[in-house]
Parts: sequence; C-alpha cells; structure tokens
Amino acid sequence: MECGAHERHAAILKDSSWFRQFRNGCNPWMARYVYALIFLFANLLAWAARDYGHGALSEMERLRVCAGKSNCLGAEGVLRVSLGCFVFFMIMFVSTVRTSKLQDPRDVWHSGWWFAKIVLWIALTILTFFIPSTFIRLYGEIAHFGAGVFLLIQLISIISFITWLNDCCVSDERADRCHIHVMLIATTAYVICIVGIILMYIWYAPEPSCLLNIFFITWTLVLLQLMTSISLHPKINAGFLTPGLMGLYVVFLCWCAIRSEPAGESCIKKAEASKRTDWLTIISFVVALLAIVIATFSTGIDSQCFQFRKREKEAEDDVLPYGYGFFHFVFATGAMYFAMLLIGWNTHHTIQKWTIDVGWTSTWVRVVNEWLAVCVYLWMLVAPIVLKWRENAEAT
Repeated sequence: MECGAHERHAAILKDSSWFRQFRNGCNPWMARYVYALIFLFANLLAWAARDYGHGALSEMERLRVCAGKSNCLGAEGVLRVSLGCFVFFMIMFVSTVRTSKLQDPRDVWHSGWWFAKIVLWIALTILTFFIPSTFIRLYGEIAHFGAGVFLLIQLISIISFITWLNDCCVSDERADRCHIHVMLIATTAYVICIVGIILMYIWYAPEPSCLLNIFFITWTLVLLQLMTSISLHPKINAGFLTPGLMGLYVVFLCWCAIRSEPAGESCIKKAEASKRTDWLTIISFVVALLAIVIATFSTGIDSQCFQFRKREKEAEDDVLPYGYGFFHFVFATGAMYFAMLLIGWNTHHTIQKWTIDVGWTSTWVRVVNEWLAVCVYLWMLVAPIVLKWRENAEAT
C-alpha cells in the first residue's frame, strides 16, 4: 500500500473512479470525504443508541447503573459512541500531526489503509460499551470542554473567512470591480438580519411576558448596531461587508438559541405541536445532523487560518490545502460536540426522540457563543489600533 512518486499520485487524481481512488488510498483529497462519512456514521449510531438503543443497552449488565433515571441509558449510549469516535480521531491526530510531505509514510497512513482504520473505529466503538459507567460520566464532563474548544475553533474559522473575503473584495486590484458586488452583498445581509430579527419578535416574543426572548433578540439587534458602528469608525474603516456577514452569523446563533428552548414554553408558538414527531421534525433533525458533519468538515480543512507563521516558499510536494493533524483534531473535538448536541449538554434530563440541541443548557451555550463571537470580532477590529498605540507609548 505504498504511495510513491508524484506521477502515481497525479494519475490517481485524474482517475474518475471514486472506488479506485479509495482502493489505492493515495489521494488526500478523497480521504477527507471518507473521514467525513465515518464521522456521519458515528453521528447516526449515537442517535440510534439514544432514541432506540434503550432496550439493547439494558441487557448489558455493566450499564445497569442508572437507578431508574429516565433516558439515562440513552445518554450513556451517545457518550460511548462519541468516546469511540473521539479516540479514533485522536489516534489519527497523534499519528499524522506535523505531516508536511506527500512522500511521508504518515501521508500514506492518512490517505490509505482504509480497511484497517475502519476496523479500528468499529473496534473502539464496541470496546466503549464495556467501559464502566463512572468513566463514561467523567468523559461526559470532559466533553463539555472539548465541545467548547470545537465551537471556538469554528468561530475563529468563520471570522477568518469573513475577513479574508472582505480583504479580497477591497484589495487595490479588485476594489473597482467588486465595489457594486460588495454593496449588494452587504445590503442583502443587513436586510436578512433585520427581517430575521422582526420574525423572531413575531414568532418567539408574541407577549410582553416573554422577557427572556425579548432580551435575547433585542440584545442581538444592539450587537449588530455595535459591530456596524465600530467597523465604520474613521480609525478602523472596515466597511459594511464584514459587520453585515457577522450580523448574519449572530442572528443565526440567536435563532438557534431560542429554538433550543424546551418544547412547551408559552413564548414559542406551536411549541406544543413540536412534541409530536412529524415529517417536519424528522427533516429538521436530518438537516441538523448533516449540518454538524458539514461544519466539522469545513472547519477541519481550514487549518491555514490557524497558522501564525506563513511559509516563505511552499515546496511542490507540501501537503495542501489542509493540515492532517489539525483536521483530525477538529474531528476529535467534533465527536464531543455532537455528543453534547444529542444529549442537550446535560445528561440528567429527558431527551425527546428526533430532537437535537434542545434544553436550557443548549440555549445558554448558543447565547454565550453569540456574545463571544461579537467580542472576538470586535477585538480583531480594534486590536491593530490598540497594539499600535501601545508601541507608540512605549517608544515615547
């Protein structure tokens, strides 16, 4: 299973057969999709263990530790599948970190040996069901931190993409051509933000007594205004595009936070109807599950925004466009993240079938993530001025 010279690598890249690329195992571009599929299967297995695995898990003597607590075994099943996925990607992280050349044997391990790696993942997942529940509960506590790390990495990746897009559009060589496009995109973003805020007021704050939702939505509007004002300050002059795109992200996080509130709250219209499992509920669940995989995949291949030093000259055989170690680390933390979403960031409350990221803990995680996103973005705007001011103060 050796991947030798560039000629063979180029030949495989040109091959139109996905099966042959998978069998030869020499294509890092193909490899990332296979890892995403493994991650998707882990998500589906965790969901099945949560919603339909109670009867099967209760037959295992080692798992009879819930003392009659409702849905405890389902949450443990999610954590066990998550632990198997986490250990698998951490093994891949340790074995591929700092890989930089296509001829490196670790590149062969990353891009090939699929039968061995799939067997390894399955074996690790099975073994987790024989681990004592005390250790699983400890992993559940650690997973809160790991999921937070994933959210932070994802946040930095999104902000970096927004600033990169803005830099490309306002650069000297593209400024004249992209001026109209920038205005259209920024205007569209602001219109969507305002419409989204108005709809959230209508749907999730129909009565004056819905103080918490009114606070969430109003504060989101304030944050949007704050980002725009600071971005347009003469000393910063970052334009409309970046605060408009960040506004879309912030409004989306606010919507996710309110949607995570438990069903039955009077401030959410049709909340009682959401208790029934219908096609809309199932479709929403499937979309949310796919969104987790896509978010993990897109963040994992964005290692360049975390490189603090740029290489002066990239060799022809450098591993591009993503770092293997970073890719697997993101998937490892993503395994903790999907576990937290499936159990609502809390192992001690009842989890309804076909739901994801529901509960007051989930709501506050989303809200804090929204506020943190704004803080990071504003710091990226004012940091150059603050650092320059400090340098001038030290010089004088």
